[in-house]
Amino acid sequence: MSYAYTFWFAMAGLLLGHGFVGMGVGAIVGFVLDNLRFSQRRSATPEAGGYVSPLFALLGAIAKADGRVSEAEIAIAERMMARMGLDNDARQQAIQSFNAGKQPEFDVSGPINALRQWAGLRRDHAFPLLDVVIETVLAEGNPPPEKMAILRQLAFALRVSDMELMALMAMKGYVWHGAGARGQGTAWGSGYVPPQRTTQGPDPYAVLGIARNADDRAIKRAYRKLISEHHPDRLGDLPDDMRKRAEARASEINAAYERIKAERGFK
Repeated sequence: MSYAYTFWFAMAGLLLGHGFVGMGVGAIVGFVLDNLRFSQRRSATPEAGGYVSPLFALLGAIAKADGRVSEAEIAIAERMMARMGLDNDARQQAIQSFNAGKQPEFDVSGPINALRQWAGLRRDHAFPLLDVVIETVLAEGNPPPEKMAILRQLAFALRVSDMELMALMAMKGYVWHGAGARGQGTAWGSGYVPPQRTTQGPDPYAVLGIARNADDRAIKRAYRKLISEHHPDRLGDLPDDMRKRAEARASEINAAYERIKAERGFK
């Protein structure tokens, strides 16, 4: 962390003729500004690799949430390690974290809080994380409520709404309407309806997070908001795998918008 403002404001207070009292006041003001600048930088640029341990711990917990870890879930974790280009040390770290997440009574709040801190205030950094987690949630098809509860707990921590989560799942060919309380466990009770795979491809309205009876102006507004949040040019120095996910998501948003425009005949 740099203390440039602390130094220069302290000097300004001294040179403006207020002596050591002015110097002290200036140093306090500068220190506050330095801390604000440091916080903004941390929010804008996540620490490289800082997501690996909490992410794979959470994936392990999701895989185990229904009582057993399937070969499909293990295969997805291995593919993720390969796509992320993890070196041997980082790979071993990911494996250890995944195994830790599988343990009975593992508390998912720890990795969720760590991922929230890693993403900072950048929701466009939160979406690639959710995209990774959704792959494990959907590894065996229609997921049980325990897995969806953890996913929604993460989404809530990352300030992503159920409507936005529905859109992310629609991009993967699933229809989910969202219901019930957030948190870990079977919060839905007997009323739980899992996301369902559709054979017709992503619903363009669901991808944009809008109702089919929305007017043209609302559709254009939803598209502009989404593409501004998901555009890969805004992602800074995210890992290549997450950048590619953002690029794919932006393509899905554009494709959905083009389909709706073609159906409705507006430009």
